[in-house]
This record gives sequence, structure tokens and C-alpha cells, in this order.
Amino acid sequence: MDAFYASVEQRDDPSLRGKPVVVGGQPDRRGVVAAASYEARAFGVCSAMSMARAVRLCPSLVIVRPDFARYKAASQAVFTLFREVTALVEPLSLDEAYLDVTENAWGEPLAVTVARRLKVRIKEETALTASAGVAPNKFLAKIASGWRKPDGLTVISPDRIEPFLQQLPVDALWGVGPVTARKLRSRGIERLVDVRTVDTAHLRDTVGSLADWLLQLARGIDERPVVPNRETKSSGSETTYAEDLTDIDHVRREVAEMAGDAAAWLLRRQLLARTVVVKVRYSDFTTVTRSHSAPATRETDAIVLRALDLLDRTDAGRRPVRLLGVSVHNLQDRPDEPAGPPRLPFDNESGESS
Repeated sequence: MDAFYASVEQRDDPSLRGKPVVVGGQPDRRGVVAAASYEARAFGVCSAMSMARAVRLCPSLVIVRPDFARYKAASQAVFTLFREVTALVEPLSLDEAYLDVTENAWGEPLAVTVARRLKVRIKEETALTASAGVAPNKFLAKIASGWRKPDGLTVISPDRIEPFLQQLPVDALWGVGPVTARKLRSRGIERLVDVRTVDTAHLRDTVGSLADWLLQLARGIDERPVVPNRETKSSGSETTYAEDLTDIDHVRREVAEMAGDAAAWLLRRQLLARTVVVKVRYSDFTTVTRSHSAPATRETDAIVLRALDLLDRTDAGRRPVRLLGVSVHNLQDRPDEPAGPPRLPFDNESGESS
């Protein structure tokens, strides 16, 4: 979907149309841009940017508080249209998904025709626009979907894969963020296709275990299937505070509340978690995480205690805290199998003492 949250706001409030709109928090309370309309993007405003910087770039910016209930309703309407066409829909977020349309309800032999028809239906049913990428695999389709936004449609047929890859910078590679991109460029790897020609040992020295995956993508190879209803791997929440937290009791209350919310989420989903993670960002933006794994549980007291123990392993209370987060990982739907009675020191196969 195109600038999804901001587009929903502009759809529902005609006074916002044609204006630079962002969804997020207030600049004087350390707000962050969650979504920016294309009018705002023309000023250099983008998601994840601090709202204070966004306002400096665009003084006429209109800031709207997020309304996730409306965004979720719009998302559900779009995904209903997806699933009417194919059962192979893999959500990436509220506003993005992979669809395998090799077989589809319309009997269309060409994926580009399916994409065109879906774009029309989305516009008719939701008054929102979507951009589509059509390609033989997930990696190429995702890049193509962002190629001509908004309201774009880009097709990468098998015979166009190589010319398309030749155009891409190295940070188009899946898994290459700003830090990895800087490492690669420092070694002279500027374009995606440069990854193919560099010595493999040289590449591994630069990006470690990511090297083999990048080599596959640089050749346009991605054999991952579209997997509907992906298993949830974690859940949690985090909060950036308007003023730094310095009182450790206040910090502990915040962490306890987040841990309690995570436990309530596990109970609603009838899941258990083996791992609890606490995230702390200090006032100088240094960020640390602490994690602990134990037998799976969804007991509120157990999760809260583990979160507070992890907090004690940070400098919270000694250093001002800007952000806190608590999440649960390694989810499962049944308790761990009992380990059985403990083995005695002489309980080995030979019967000899050890």
C-alpha cells in the first residue's frame, strides 16, 4: 500500500488531501514519524525520522495522531481482496504481503493481469492505492513493488532479471542496512552485482554469515516459497518517553507493566514463551538488550520477575533512560516436556561410578 497510514487519514479527512501529512507523535514529546504522505516526502520527510527533524524540514507539516483501529480495518479489507484471488498470501505487515498467483481464482495466466485487476479492486473497495511488483521470486517482487510508487506496477520477467539487477545499488539487497552497506562500500562493493565478483573470503570477512545469502540474491536467486499465515515468533512493546526516566522505581513500574501486557497477550493467544527480552535506550541513544531463556511460561508473575531481573543487569537508575521495551520470544503452544528424574553420578550405561 502507498503511504498507508497517511493515505487512510487523507482518505477519511478531505481537508488533508494535497497537504504534507505525517502520522506520529508530537515533536515536543520526542515523537517519531510512523508514515508520511507523498507531499511530505517531497520535503525529505520519511518514516522513522524524529518528528522534530520532520518539522524542521517541512514547517507546514500536518501531524495526525495514529488511529490503528482504522488502519487495521483498511488492512483487513485489502487482505480480504487478496485472499479472494489466492490462498497463498503471506503478510509482511498491515500494508504489505506476498501473493503467489501461479494458480488464482480468476484463472489468469499472467501475474501482471492479476496485479492490475487487484489494484483496481483495491481502489474501488477502499479508495486507496497500492503498488505491485511482479517477478519470479520474493526478493525481486519486493524491490519491484517500490520501484514506481505511488500507484505503481513493475514487472520483472525472467528475461529482464539481469538488466534490472544491474541497476541496483548494494543496499537494495535484502538484509543490507546502512551499517552493512557502509562496510561493503568501504571494500569497493557499490552495486548489487559487484557482490558476485568479489572474492568469497573477502565478502565473508566483511559481512560474516550473510555472505552466502547475499551472493544468491545478487544473482537474482530466491527460492523461498510464499507461506500463508506465518507463525508469530515474538510479541512485545516499547515506549519512548517525553522526558528521560531517572527514578529506578518509575523504570521498574514501566517494565513491569510492559511485561504484564506481554503475558496477557500470551494468554489471549494460548501461547507460552521461553525467552524474555528487555530493551533499554539511554539518553545518549546507546541501546542495550538483555535476554533470559527458561522453561516456557505465560504466568504473569514469572514473566514480570524475569523482566525486572533483566532490568537489574542494565544501568537504568544510574543513567537517564529514553526508551524501554519488553518482549517475549521462542513461542510455543504447549509446555516443555518434563526432563525426567535427575541422573545420579553413578547412573551411566556401564554401571560404573563416574
